[in-house]
Amino acid sequence: MKKIEDIHVLKSIARDIRVNVIKSIAVAGSGHTGGSLGLADVFTALYFNLLNHNPNKPDYPDRDRLVLSIGHVAPVYYSCLAQAGYFPISELLTLRKLGSRLQGHPGRDHGLPGIELSAGSLGQGLSVGVGMALAGKIDAKDWRVNVILGDGELQEGSVWEAAMSAAHHKLDNITAIVDRNFVQIDGATSSVMNIEPLSDKLKAFGWEVFKCDGNNIEDFISTYNKAKIIKGKPSIIIANTKMGKGVQSIEDDYRWHGKAPSIELAEVFINEINNNFKQ
Repeated sequence: MKKIEDIHVLKSIARDIRVNVIKSIAVAGSGHTGGSLGLADVFTALYFNLLNHNPNKPDYPDRDRLVLSIGHVAPVYYSCLAQAGYFPISELLTLRKLGSRLQGHPGRDHGLPGIELSAGSLGQGLSVGVGMALAGKIDAKDWRVNVILGDGELQEGSVWEAAMSAAHHKLDNITAIVDRNFVQIDGATSSVMNIEPLSDKLKAFGWEVFKCDGNNIEDFISTYNKAKIIKGKPSIIIANTKMGKGVQSIEDDYRWHGKAPSIELAEVFINEINNNFKQ
């Protein structure tokens, strides 16, 4: 897919992705609003500027791989894929409906193009990504693996086993991205299970660590481009985001982790998103 360099166009795409997230969740009557809004800028940067992918040939062998480990933010994943042309935007309104390809968590067996991993149970994505990256190394391929993790998900021990394995095998063809919004379903990560000092832990496990503003598309693109040229070790980006970004009344509010707005409130949210992201 041709890369979009114009930051104003990218911001406009991120706005549209947010609007479609709200529309789809409101019609479904359920879904994860907060994290989906918070990751819209990261997904926009990846699919419209950074990744080598082709919506017309979703499974072509030389594509970059994206593994969404936090499958509950499927609404932003779906919205981004539709925006990129993998399937019609109108299909977003079938989210969580019986027989829909857009279930509450993404699944390859649902027939939706562009999905690399069936995701539901947290803590699995990095292990799968490490396996993909190791396969790429063995086969001497140039494509990269990208894994999106939640910060609350880092409380899972399996994540750290995968992190250790990636460093051991010197997998410099994988980049992990942590959605660091500091909250999870039960409250602040610091009170549920503190994960700090996060950078020091990741460095101790053999990863090259980067930080950026995950709601600043320019900053994320610049940081990603630095991470992907690291040699001899895996790289990870701690992307600081706001849960609910774009709707100020719900930003940083963990209660909107898995809560859907009513149809009426959705209109309020959409108007606020459009006003906040005017070009």
